[in-house]
Amino acid sequence: MSAITDNLGYWSREAADADPDKVALIDLSGVAERTLTYGELDARLDRMAAWTRSAGLVPGDRLAMVVGNNAAFIEAKFGAMRAGVVPVPVNTRLGPDLLRHILADAGCRAVIAEPAVNPHVLGVVDGGFAAAVGDRRLILGAMAPGWRDYETALAAQPGGFTPPVLPADHPAFQPYTSGSTGRPKGVVLTHAGQLWWLRTRQRYYPTDRSARALVAVPLYHKNAMAGAVKPVLHAGGSLVLLPGFEPRRFLEVLSEFRCTQTGGVPTVFAMLLQQRDLLASLDFSALRGLSIGSAPVPESLLEAVHATFGVPIREGYGLTEGGPVMFGAPLDGRSVPFGSCGVPWPEGEVKLVDAEGRTQESDGELHVRNPGVTPGYHNLPAVNAEKLRDGWLATGDLFHRDAQGFYYFRGRVDDMFKCGGETVYPKAVESLLIGHPAVCDACVVPLPDPLKGAVPVAMVLRQPGAALDAETVKAHALGNGPAYAHPRRVMVVDAMPLGGAGKVDRREVAAILADAFAEDLRAARAAPKEAADG
Repeated sequence: MSAITDNLGYWSREAADADPDKVALIDLSGVAERTLTYGELDARLDRMAAWTRSAGLVPGDRLAMVVGNNAAFIEAKFGAMRAGVVPVPVNTRLGPDLLRHILADAGCRAVIAEPAVNPHVLGVVDGGFAAAVGDRRLILGAMAPGWRDYETALAAQPGGFTPPVLPADHPAFQPYTSGSTGRPKGVVLTHAGQLWWLRTRQRYYPTDRSARALVAVPLYHKNAMAGAVKPVLHAGGSLVLLPGFEPRRFLEVLSEFRCTQTGGVPTVFAMLLQQRDLLASLDFSALRGLSIGSAPVPESLLEAVHATFGVPIREGYGLTEGGPVMFGAPLDGRSVPFGSCGVPWPEGEVKLVDAEGRTQESDGELHVRNPGVTPGYHNLPAVNAEKLRDGWLATGDLFHRDAQGFYYFRGRVDDMFKCGGETVYPKAVESLLIGHPAVCDACVVPLPDPLKGAVPVAMVLRQPGAALDAETVKAHALGNGPAYAHPRRVMVVDAMPLGGAGKVDRREVAAILADAFAEDLRAARAAPKEAADG
């Protein structure tokens, strides 16, 4: 074991040694642009590691991070790893209850907080975790009693840091899943597993030193980390950090900073396509490719993005606990069809499994096995027994494999439902609805029905300025898809509720639609025969 080469915290050290004056980060989160070279970043990573040691943290201790999109997030996360301390990156949009759950579940002994991105964090930490974290509380952008300024704490540390030798299975970091089906679960990811993923990606799908990636999706999310931060800084490229996503600012920065790549969830790109004036006037000639993932991607959106930007588009797939990414373009040069996330990586294993646990050729739940898979969810032995067997992870994601070996994401096992005995896949209905020229995005969820058991209902985002009503949407679905899958109720909106990663918040959509159509549901229960035709 090597204290440096086997530690994910040193993922950018080789690039720093090769060219310490090369720009690593361009941070646009503040009033003034801030630039860090590789040499400067490496020194700050060492200072962060030294702070954890001076604060009394030891390898294996958890460090909670409630920090926005800025250089400090990268410094704190990877600097802590150098000392064997396990960062716990937290969704900045969480309320106090879930913040308390994560800090308690992880047993955090230190916290780095940015109150500007989460108004609850100081109250949660000071109210229930002051004894656990003591004076190991760093704050960004403000001051509060009992907290130390982040920049002052780093500046007080000596230069240089001697890392400990860590075992191969030592946790590198512990993110928490979004909790779409319950409370967020802590995902333990190891140094060895994540370094395997990084080196495998660079071996087969390399990033070069000239890459400049724009990152506006949250840094606590795998989309940003796996899509940009880890591969780009490992290869010696540059990152441009935005504090969040605003479509016009995003396009302006993409052009002004000559970014070669960027990525995001489908909703991000749907919003970009609405900025027709900027798309026509700005120069995107430096752009080499785009990545869309972390949620189902309608084929119509992929086609529109490709027509607009004229560069290759990769439809990404991955999950935090699964590697995180295990699909890519075939190495034999074949093109990936629209709607597919590609073929399995040359290393690692995948299989499709039916509800009875039998391996299938073309359709089923995706199971994955590779060194990057989590060794287990933190403090959840029952979940581990259910989802992890013989190194295989049951992802909960439904896939189709075509005759050429390409994989297509069909939706979550938890999202599909029965309507009158027929299986409805919300992603398929959403893709159908987005095929209407006046529809920008759609989210389909089930609502109870006295005869059918459940029926599809939809929230639909209209294109700016377009005329669209519920009957038009239903007619489009009936005219182009199976009758059993058409949405019985439709709400047309000008904005969709989004979660922290920019994805449509499916649970919030379901709550809104259930409330909006509560009267209809009551009427259906009172007159079930009429409801059968609804």
